[in-house]
Amino acid sequence: MRIAVPRPRSLAGQLFAMQAVLIAVVVAGYALFTYVSDRGQAEEAARRQATAVARSVADSPSVREAIHTSDPTAELQPYALRIMRDTEVDFVTIMNPRGIRWTHPDASEIGRHFRGNTEPALKGRTFTETYTGTLGPSVRAVTPIEDDDKRIVGLVSAGIKVEAISRRVSDQVTALFGVAAGALALGAVGTYVINARLRRHTHGMNAAELSRMHDYHQAALHAVREGLLMLDGQYRVALINDGGRELLGVGGDVVGASVADLGLPAPLTGTLLSSQPRVDEVHLTADRVLVVNTSPVSGGERRGTVVTLRDVTELQSLMGELDSERGFTQALRSQAHEAANRLHTVVSLIELGRAEEAVDFATAELELAQALTDQVVAAVSEPVLAALLLGKTAQANERGVELVVSRESGLDDGLLPESLPARDLVTILGNLIDNAVDAAQGSARARVTVTASTDGSSGGADDGGELVLRVADTGSGVDPAYASQVFERGFTTKPAGPGGRGLGLALVRQAVHRHEGTLSVAEAEGGGAEFTVRLPLRSAAAPVSGGSA
Repeated sequence: MRIAVPRPRSLAGQLFAMQAVLIAVVVAGYALFTYVSDRGQAEEAARRQATAVARSVADSPSVREAIHTSDPTAELQPYALRIMRDTEVDFVTIMNPRGIRWTHPDASEIGRHFRGNTEPALKGRTFTETYTGTLGPSVRAVTPIEDDDKRIVGLVSAGIKVEAISRRVSDQVTALFGVAAGALALGAVGTYVINARLRRHTHGMNAAELSRMHDYHQAALHAVREGLLMLDGQYRVALINDGGRELLGVGGDVVGASVADLGLPAPLTGTLLSSQPRVDEVHLTADRVLVVNTSPVSGGERRGTVVTLRDVTELQSLMGELDSERGFTQALRSQAHEAANRLHTVVSLIELGRAEEAVDFATAELELAQALTDQVVAAVSEPVLAALLLGKTAQANERGVELVVSRESGLDDGLLPESLPARDLVTILGNLIDNAVDAAQGSARARVTVTASTDGSSGGADDGGELVLRVADTGSGVDPAYASQVFERGFTTKPAGPGGRGLGLALVRQAVHRHEGTLSVAEAEGGGAEFTVRLPLRSAAAPVSGGSA
């Protein structure tokens, strides 16, 4: 049989129980302290009251006169009873110096010896004591009665029974416990309200569950390779994992810093500061392509934003290469179709017995293709760029655009340093050519002119010159008003395609700045736009340090 193990109390429940016990102990301790303190104060007040009554009786002239009469009790007993009634003491006993009573609340005790100490009073001193007499335990004061010659002619004792003092304290303690009970009830209600709110915030979990969740949270936070960033309601960094620091390129303790102070690109900062959720937005940093998703934290007022970051730099590069391969495939398909037509023509000429004309036709086509290859390779012998230009030439031709390599081009194989990878060159030149073909397509003389050369005029001990890439088109050009925005992510004058627009030139700028190069746009000689890229050709001893976009 399975034994059900009771679930530990929630953290809010534990705090409520602890606070309730604490309040009860504090209130009970205060009540006990007050009771003891009040009892001591009540006894002290009773001593002062008894002393005052006894002294006033001893100083009364009528008392002194009555003492010298033949029957002092006749005058002093009514007087003592009146004093008792007016001053709320339990007894006033007037006696001779030998302690024989002249007055007493109980008339049968008159004439008998006083129970208690009188020696200090007989020496002329007023004193107080707690003594059990005929009326029970009492707090009493005894003082001498002196005549005009300072002779002691009698004694006065006034007192309050301990029972009466206890009754007074009991009434005070009853009121005190009522107040304490009210304070305890008020404290319990306040504690319950506070802990109910705490229970909502902790979702009823106990301390062990909260600790375990924190451990899971920390483990998951540092195990996730994607970047995770949490912002509070004032757009300050509340939490960031290792992946987020790496992807955003921030170091040190940035928790508590405003997003605007992280030094991120303006478009990315704007996305993080937006109150609207963002889904799969592509942003560029100095050397990465990031996909950003933001989601506000739910719960009444604005509590913050959760941001996830994915690095798609490699994926974006592969997508660019895939797009180029797709274009090459389409061009090859068209070329295959054209080659089939030409082959049918050659076969038909042979069947008609015109072999010489068939040979001339086939040779002319081969010479044309070889001439194009020779032209490109002669100008640009670097294999990656040469292959890119040959593929883009065929692709542009299929779209009705002539792509030519200018005579100023000259780039030998092995000239490019290892610090300038071929993938970045493909990104830069491929995107510029694609953008130029899009712009030139449909123009009167659709042409794209590519120049690839080196310029050694910049000099410098560690500088091997510059690689200059220039792409001009015959399109409508770039409006000067947009010249500073054309390289921003998302800027485009063309209709959006299935994969979005406005990313190609932004990727070009990112790659150029990563290699500390420059990128500019101007009006081409024959109209249209001319993009120029200059990349330093550093030697191995002077590696590229990396720039910021």
